[in-house]
Amino acid sequence: MRIAIGIEYDGLNYLGWQSQSNGKGIQNAIEGALEKIAGHPVKVVAAGRTDTGVHALSQVVHFDTTTLRPLSAWVRGVNANMESNIRVIWAKEVDPDFHARFSAKSRNYQYLLYNNSIPSAILDGKVGWFHKPLNVEPMTIAAQHLVGTHDFSAFRASECQARSPNRTLLHASVKKIGNFIIFEFCANAFLHHQVRNMVGALIYVGKGNLIPDDVRELLKNRDRKLSPPTFSPHGLYLCGVSYDNAWGLPETIRHIPI
Repeated sequence: MRIAIGIEYDGLNYLGWQSQSNGKGIQNAIEGALEKIAGHPVKVVAAGRTDTGVHALSQVVHFDTTTLRPLSAWVRGVNANMESNIRVIWAKEVDPDFHARFSAKSRNYQYLLYNNSIPSAILDGKVGWFHKPLNVEPMTIAAQHLVGTHDFSAFRASECQARSPNRTLLHASVKKIGNFIIFEFCANAFLHHQVRNMVGALIYVGKGNLIPDDVRELLKNRDRKLSPPTFSPHGLYLCGVSYDNAWGLPETIRHIPI
């Protein structure tokens, strides 16, 4: 049978989602805990990989098992065998044709930036930080230049292994709440470091080093070397993955509680 699970995790102390030889990948922890409940080795397939230090409010994975367990065992039982910074939040038996990655319609990310002269001790590792005041209005305008189907080579990591740099960004927004700035992005899929690179460019707009139209020119030039540096991973959250309702999954999109 095929089981889909939703996962929340704090990525600060892990080397990203992908399994690591030293066991420091989030995938290592998930598979190890699932194996204890299933009684056999388990390999999981995730909707997408997150980098070192990146968090998830709603990652979706699937795995196959011949072991019959109540769904609660795939939640509470698995959680009992992991550190408290990773949690399964739901489990559901799904059709064998369901695929956490290939059945996904879109991915959703939020980036939480603390815009204050002094960084937060309490939120260390949970937010990005920029010390100078940022003007959100031009950032909002610039973000709209990113929406649509584009060649995102200007916002793609040099080590990105995707076959094509073309992606469709369905939504981009920037909003300010007190000392926090929240960036939201939804796309069919994302390139390696794409969100962090877009955030970095928008921050350059906010501090006056670029104007909104410069972001459009960066897209046209398709040259990563001309774009601002990659921003910190600490404020980046995978907020969820969208699927067709026909799969009958629980809610797969959650947002930063602010």
